[in-house]
Amino acid sequence: MTSNSSLNADLHCHSVVSDGTLTPEELAERAYANGVRLWALTDHDELGGQERAQLAASTLGMDYLPGVEISVTWMGQTIHIVGLGIDAAHAGILEGLRRTREGRGNRAKQMAEQLLKAGIPGAYEGALHFAGNQELISRTHFARFLVEQGICKDTDQVFKRYLVEDKPGYVPHLWATLDDAVAWIKEAGGAAVIAHPGRYKLSAMQMDELYKHFKEIGGMAIEVITGSHSPNQYQTYGKIAQHYGFLASRGSDFHDPEESYIDLGTLPHLPDHLTPVWSLFH
Repeated sequence: MTSNSSLNADLHCHSVVSDGTLTPEELAERAYANGVRLWALTDHDELGGQERAQLAASTLGMDYLPGVEISVTWMGQTIHIVGLGIDAAHAGILEGLRRTREGRGNRAKQMAEQLLKAGIPGAYEGALHFAGNQELISRTHFARFLVEQGICKDTDQVFKRYLVEDKPGYVPHLWATLDDAVAWIKEAGGAAVIAHPGRYKLSAMQMDELYKHFKEIGGMAIEVITGSHSPNQYQTYGKIAQHYGFLASRGSDFHDPEESYIDLGTLPHLPDHLTPVWSLFH
């Protein structure tokens, strides 16, 4: 596998197995059609789509890295750690992810209770319809229900009015620890990556502590080019990757053709002076 930073690699996206709307096969075809030549499916806390994704990529002649996006609680906030190049059948990571998913059903019921108090009935059943499984139910599924009901025009509007801190429907959840998530990824033979660092509402001092601790426990990379980063943030996080000695990753965080920030495979290339995370895999 090339270490070329101009490779069209998309190493962050979601299928119907978590909170995306396309199947692993549909994602593979969309990625390949958009020029992606190295792909990873990174469903939230779930590895159930990996065999299908790998087979679809192989059929198309596209290189594939098995992946996952793990929900982590850090300093009272949720952050996401992507694992790339993992053994998707590794018992340790499968058990860790099962424990991480366990709390989603109860949290969803609490979210629905809050929305009912805000005058919105049927939210749990509506979100479950989109999720298909209470183990995987997430805020995104509630957001789609609120759009379907005409309460909000799109999911962006949902996350301004509902389901976020100090708004109806927000219920915090205690996810995996950072140390556990990185350990599961390492034990499964993969590389741990901080997803979309520009999205976290942490102070500069807290982010510095996150980067240092992540590095100490074996974290390898951060996403520099990702769907929710602005062009200015590409530069900022490129410099941060260099400063802390991280490899750089690239991924659209694609969920749905209508909802996502950007389509699969359409991000700018990584800057030439950064070492891509895929240089670890051959």
